Amino acid sequence: MKIVRHRLHNDDGTAYPFVQSPNRGGGVEHHYLVIHYTASPSAENAVQSLTNPASKASAHVVVGRDGGITQLVGFDRIAWHAGVSAWEGLQGLNRYSLGIELDNAGKLKRHGQKWRAWFGLDYDDEDVIEAIHKHETEPAGWHVFTPEQIEVALELSRVLVSRYGLLDVVGHDDIAPGRKVDPGPAFPMASFRARLFGRAEDEEIKYETTTNLNIRMGPGTEYEKIIDKSLPPGTQVVMVEREGSWLLVDVLEQIDGVMDLQGWVHGRYLRRVQ
Repeated sequence: MKIVRHRLHNDDGTAYPFVQSPNRGGGVEHHYLVIHYTASPSAENAVQSLTNPASKASAHVVVGRDGGITQLVGFDRIAWHAGVSAWEGLQGLNRYSLGIELDNAGKLKRHGQKWRAWFGLDYDDEDVIEAIHKHETEPAGWHVFTPEQIEVALELSRVLVSRYGLLDVVGHDDIAPGRKVDPGPAFPMASFRARLFGRAEDEEIKYETTTNLNIRMGPGTEYEKIIDKSLPPGTQVVMVEREGSWLLVDVLEQIDGVMDLQGWVHGRYLRRVQ
């Protein structure tokens, strides 16, 4: 798959289904990818809801359980998927992220020999895991995601990260803890993130600074600056290690007379070099 004018296309140039949602805003700043589940009975139901003006909600893409993709909002525009949210100092993640909705019933309650969703459908044990959400204390049922769905979501995420220089992938429950629980413990976030940002040992990921940026001795503002002068805009760096939103980088040019400079910078002020 590939992106043409912020719309998703197959490699042969044919476009993926696009149903434009009226629930969208202005230009998005590409920082993060947010994973959601739809908590609906089907992908079709989710598309209908997310394109209904009354719902006041949308996402950039819905991925069905069979791996089918429907795009609802151009990747250059704000979709209303995050709501009241915050991450790494940013407030209101609609403005700073792309949202993927995965067709999934979500959190379930035991109902006799089956598990029941909030919308009344029942699911068999084989389609459910019982687990405690990281922000909760009691176990619940969680609708599993299909292998096809995960693989397509991963392929799509790789395309989005490459095209827009996204810094990380997070769950809705990360940016709105206590308010949202999706994608929940059935989604393999750790392995998904590792596969999304994994790379061969000899493959370098290059970024450039978007503003004057301090380089520090550790991953946080509490660490001292390595040099007094900040990295000027457009300075190219190579990522060595990541800790949250902080990146350990090698600077690829001389700064204030210093060569082979290595230190920590905040990823918010970097963009990936294509």
